[in-house]
Amino acid sequence: MSDFELKHKTASKLSEHIAYKITQCLKFLLNIFYGKKYAKRAVILETIAAVPGMVAGMFNHLKALRRMKDDEGWIRELLDEAENERMHLMIFLDIAKPSWVERTLVLFGQAIFIIVYSLIYVLSSKVAHRVVGYFEEEACKSYTEYLSKIDDGEVENVVAPQIAIDYYKLPSSAMLRDVIVKIRDDEAEHRDRNHSFADAYESNNLPKHQY
Repeated sequence: MSDFELKHKTASKLSEHIAYKITQCLKFLLNIFYGKKYAKRAVILETIAAVPGMVAGMFNHLKALRRMKDDEGWIRELLDEAENERMHLMIFLDIAKPSWVERTLVLFGQAIFIIVYSLIYVLSSKVAHRVVGYFEEEACKSYTEYLSKIDDGEVENVVAPQIAIDYYKLPSSAMLRDVIVKIRDDEAEHRDRNHSFADAYESNNLPKHQY
């Protein structure tokens, strides 16, 4: 059973307002391309979502080397987040089957976001993690809408891809809806952790890895 809950952190500081505006710009661009085409929208969503964990992991890896201090497992958590988002992308590539033109657009968008997010992380790690927190909030909303469309019969509840069954250890009878629920739970976890990372930067008390 999923204990998922839609949440939103109200922006109260300048850094949070900046992070939220960045997220809304990303959402606007996403809607321009695919709107309510949920599977293909998810491909773009997960392509972008797979970037922050890897970028943050790299910068924190270099910082740990530079300071010669243990990162207390934070790098591994960020890299695990990136890997999890990459698997989401692999799942939706199997579902949406984008054309080569769409794949090219995805790669172009990813390249731009890597540069932009890296710059944000260098300027302010706090804002960078807050951006991801807000971005994951939007992902949770998007997957909740996706589930509603499946429940209403507007989107066909097809058989789950084998890659998703293997990754989430689902029964062979699993359907698309079961996969979306799992992915949404992942996004909710990333949402909460990245907001907690941003909060920790404000208090200068970085959170330890949660096993």
